[in-house]
Amino acid sequence: MITSQLLSKKIILMIILVVSSLQSFSQVTLEADGPGNTYELINSVLSPDNNAVENPECVHPEFGRHIAEVWDVDLNQYVFEFYIHVTPDNDRCINFDRQRVEIKTYEPSPENLKGVTGETIIYKWKFRLPVGFQPSSNFTHIHQIKAVGGDEADPIFTLTVRKGTPNKLELIHNNTTKVTTANLSLFEGNWVEATETIKVDSLHGTYSMTIKKVSDGTTILSYSNNNLMTIRSTNTFIRPKWGIYRSLINQQDLRDEAVRFAGFSIYEVPNVSSLINHRQAENGIKISPNPVSKEVNIEYNIPENGNVKIDICGLNGKIVKTLINNEHQGKGTCREKFDVSNFKDGVYFVRLTSGDYRNAVKLFIKN
Repeated sequence: MITSQLLSKKIILMIILVVSSLQSFSQVTLEADGPGNTYELINSVLSPDNNAVENPECVHPEFGRHIAEVWDVDLNQYVFEFYIHVTPDNDRCINFDRQRVEIKTYEPSPENLKGVTGETIIYKWKFRLPVGFQPSSNFTHIHQIKAVGGDEADPIFTLTVRKGTPNKLELIHNNTTKVTTANLSLFEGNWVEATETIKVDSLHGTYSMTIKKVSDGTTILSYSNNNLMTIRSTNTFIRPKWGIYRSLINQQDLRDEAVRFAGFSIYEVPNVSSLINHRQAENGIKISPNPVSKEVNIEYNIPENGNVKIDICGLNGKIVKTLINNEHQGKGTCREKFDVSNFKDGVYFVRLTSGDYRNAVKLFIKN
């Protein structure tokens, strides 16, 4: 006869194996590796055998490619440098009141680079705006989350630079709502890293964006919302874009620019809910906020008096930290709060052991 303890151990082992196998192909990264074949490198990662680069070279071929790989002394590595010129660059010889040089995922891209309803995706990248960057008073987008299919004209999320007093970096939802802003001076000349986490849902999606200085980890922009539209009901999937896409309506506001990007990452969080649901229902583990950056609140139910052990584990199953080590607790609902600010960004799970209810798990994201 298989005991409940042995069965639980088999369940958690199966979850770990499934997560580990999913992890091997769910994360895609794009890093510069040196001059030459830049477009080919980008395409090989974001859309093999297709074209993931949008550029103005139809009207400006004499300049050459508008994305290069250059050595960056601050990061001590090769990075991508995106170039845009006030004249004669335009938007692919299609639109002449705007211009763009961007990279993207889109319909021909692999399925694991498309965000569909029910999935959670983490996008990470680094960028550096030059000192004195001159944005348009209309729009200068450096990142967008676009939708495909149905009502797809407007982006779902946009990171845009706006001329003003002072100039601002704005995070916009659904092309209309500015959900947070920061002074552009915080970004100019500094390498920063952005982490964007999206649970895809047309009604009750979740979203977070955190941008930190690479030099010291200081957070200079942060926003989260646990209940908003992250895909429209008519859309098929969402996809990311990075680069420079700006209005030409007031050309006198602009100058030729060179913006650097590095460390693009697209990570689909493994979906193991079909295996953790039964155990979670028994134990009722709840985690908030999720994603979390500093303190995580854990609520759980134990069916009878007894010793409780709670571990935080990485996706490889190894214990990162033991939060409660065989502490005697009474029957009922318990609440704990723990500091995870020193944890590396990534995906973890909480593992609860209590009497016969062992190895219940709940995933959470640290960013």
